[in-house]
Amino acid sequence: MTFLKRIAGAAALGAALMFGSGLLGSPAQAGYIVTLQEVGSDVVATGGGEIELNGLFFQDIFSGQESLILAGVGIIITDPAVPNTIDVYLGMTGPEGFGSGSLIFATSGSGDIVGVNGLSGQLFVPQGYVSGTLSDISTYTGETLSNLGVTPGTYEWTWGTGTNQNFTLITGAIAAPEPASLALLGTALAGLLLAGTIRRRHPEA
Repeated sequence: MTFLKRIAGAAALGAALMFGSGLLGSPAQAGYIVTLQEVGSDVVATGGGEIELNGLFFQDIFSGQESLILAGVGIIITDPAVPNTIDVYLGMTGPEGFGSGSLIFATSGSGDIVGVNGLSGQLFVPQGYVSGTLSDISTYTGETLSNLGVTPGTYEWTWGTGTNQNFTLITGAIAAPEPASLALLGTALAGLLLAGTIRRRHPEA
């Protein structure tokens, strides 16, 4: 009976770690993710993902928007660093800031224009955007996170509980282990427990 309990325990541990990693659990609500980190002597904002507009309310179309950071009121916009036309939506909830910094424009960039205004609960997307994958990158040459007044951490704005109804900003973060790596770790630990159980069950002569 003890032998069977040990096997069951080992299997349960492996399964629990895989569920925790998201492989066997519900799919991650990825949404749009921006990482803001120091790269060499610059700060680079890299964004990517999809956005589901359900749950938001269309507010206006705005022309001439450029990529910028205003950490004190929770604004970050990533785009090609040239004037763009955007659709503005209301209805997000989340932090009203991610630091104390004042307005700083990006030096260069490329891709789609996407951003948030945490204080006003606004989401910015390319004009006419309905669905699909977006991506962009903006560079702040010669800057540091400290110069930008950004407080390292993870900040999330949401407007629902469904897939892609969130915008996440990760500043100065170290990448976490990939879910697949966590699953392999769980499987390995379960195997070690099982092997130890078998050795104790059948000791060497």
